[in-house]
Amino acid sequence: MDMDDLAKRVVAGERRALAQAITLVESGRADHRDSAARLLAALPQDRQALRIGLSGTPGVGKSTFIESFGMMLTGQGKRVAVLAVDPSSSRSGGSILGDKTRMDLLSRDPKAFIRPSPSQTHLGGVARRTREAVRLCEAAGYDVVLIETVGVGQSETVVAEMSDVFLLLLAPAGGDELQGVKRGIMEMADVIVVNKADGDLKAAASRTCADYAGALRLLRKREQDPAGFPKALMVSALQEQGLDETWEALLELVNWRRENGYWDQTRATQARYWFLEDVKQRLLAQLETTQARKALRDLSDQVAEGTVDPAVAAQTFVEKLGH
Repeated sequence: MDMDDLAKRVVAGERRALAQAITLVESGRADHRDSAARLLAALPQDRQALRIGLSGTPGVGKSTFIESFGMMLTGQGKRVAVLAVDPSSSRSGGSILGDKTRMDLLSRDPKAFIRPSPSQTHLGGVARRTREAVRLCEAAGYDVVLIETVGVGQSETVVAEMSDVFLLLLAPAGGDELQGVKRGIMEMADVIVVNKADGDLKAAASRTCADYAGALRLLRKREQDPAGFPKALMVSALQEQGLDETWEALLELVNWRRENGYWDQTRATQARYWFLEDVKQRLLAQLETTQARKALRDLSDQVAEGTVDPAVAAQTFVEKLGH
């Protein structure tokens, strides 16, 4: 496949070309990685979308929220891409990839593009190549890229390294539920959205929102936040209430960061982070294809047998590489 031609078709906004390009960057084959690097190099660097990281506890209604939120944005004329990372089986590597069936209306919207990706057991629930998929969506002219991650846990904070704003979705619950949310996630969140604020749950949602608003005030003020952020809001994705307020809050935060230089600063920091991550991954992959593989396998077997401590084995291996 001609990478320059594929890049031109991606930039022209061809959905099929974008799907092919994402499949390419997600591949782990060495020849595909080389092709993906050429493809990414051929893309324009001046296109930027608003990257929104989104996480939430299972069953909180992430798919319903994304569909309602996405439909609101496409109704305003914006092009929206959704990169939904699905849990993978640690045995087969496969996943259900059910987001297109859960977002039926949005998946049929010509201004929207939904791409489910298996997380491949990668730490943080974010597929290893999701950041490159984000770059492709930006090059294809999408205005907003929503990055949905798997579940909520301490490792989920890796999504903050590829998004401009981080939105944490929570369900109405008793005050004790506040104890179950990791502090690391709370500190990363720019906006906390309490979903399902409708019907019998509306009162509980109001109490939960007040609880989180109080908790946010106790956290240390961040340099990159204006007054009033991070904040907690209530939303009913089912009844499409509170979506406008959420979007306005995100725009207020993004515009303030742009005006005060934090947008470019954060993007530069993230680019440096992902450069170092990719170097690490490529070095690890290279170890599998060199003479070091036998030494690595031998030491790995000794560690598994319990005859060598993992830290000692690692030091021995690194010293062998240095000679």
